[in-house]
Amino acid sequence: MALDEATTGLLAQLAQLDAKPLHEMTPEQARDFTATLSEQTGPGPSVHRVRDTRVHVSGGAVPVRILTPSEHPRGVIVWYHGGGWVIGGIDEAEPLGRTMAARTDCVVVLVDYRMAPEYRFPTAVDDAWAALRWTFDHLDDLVGGPAPVIVAGDSAGGNLAAVVAQRAVRTGGPVPALQVLVYPVTDCDLATTTYQDPENQLLLGRDSMIWFWDHYAPDPLSRVHPDAAPLRGDFLRLPPAVILTAEHDVLRDEGELYATRLLKANVPVRHRRFTGQMHGFFTMIGALPGADAGMDYVVEAIDEELKGAAEQAG
Repeated sequence: MALDEATTGLLAQLAQLDAKPLHEMTPEQARDFTATLSEQTGPGPSVHRVRDTRVHVSGGAVPVRILTPSEHPRGVIVWYHGGGWVIGGIDEAEPLGRTMAARTDCVVVLVDYRMAPEYRFPTAVDDAWAALRWTFDHLDDLVGGPAPVIVAGDSAGGNLAAVVAQRAVRTGGPVPALQVLVYPVTDCDLATTTYQDPENQLLLGRDSMIWFWDHYAPDPLSRVHPDAAPLRGDFLRLPPAVILTAEHDVLRDEGELYATRLLKANVPVRHRRFTGQMHGFFTMIGALPGADAGMDYVVEAIDEELKGAAEQAG
């Protein structure tokens, strides 16, 4: 089906900004443009506490922002923001994180992993992994004791969530209870049907993804490593997954193929393709009705996982 009316209207608004295509911008210009897009959403709901700290990584430390919704949260969501490993950040992700924290009653840890081209692959992966390990090590501080830990992210953040879930299994744990992958990058194949479809060349298009990959992993051999392209990794014993894809998205094919591969490996999967939506819809809370529907879907899945974990623990 065609893009929904709200998305069409938003694209018309953005067209009035007369910005250059993303792939013609410098990383700095693209980051400024992302900050403009984030103004389309509100600040998000209030939460019980917001705290900034840093996680030690190889070569330094990266910021994380901890959003605590209540005195006794049910679990922890480690959220990796999108932006092609080049743009975005925890400030832009905070409204989404606040919404997720308030609606799931989970602590949300926003990870400000280092980005390309200043830091190329595998730096973002290593930072994402360090933040996950830090979360498991600090559950007493975060939620008062053992609790389910969920890895989640959108686009490049979904890529990182999938990669660290695989790495957790590969290294012997601890393993996240759930992985939430919102239109994730799962492969480096730029010739899929959805990449070639002219109707999908919207906020994110094929040229944009070429630009992102060239900044993040310019060496073609590095792109096929499972830590860059989790579709090429090991699917056995992975945690259950929730996968959202958008109808009008160059990444749709690889996200849905990832869901299929998980199912073939006997990994429980919940997947929904959101019709009439484009890449990026999930983060536009308050600006696109599709974002609210996407959040409802994720919250319901997380709630079911947490209830199941509580029943097993009880």
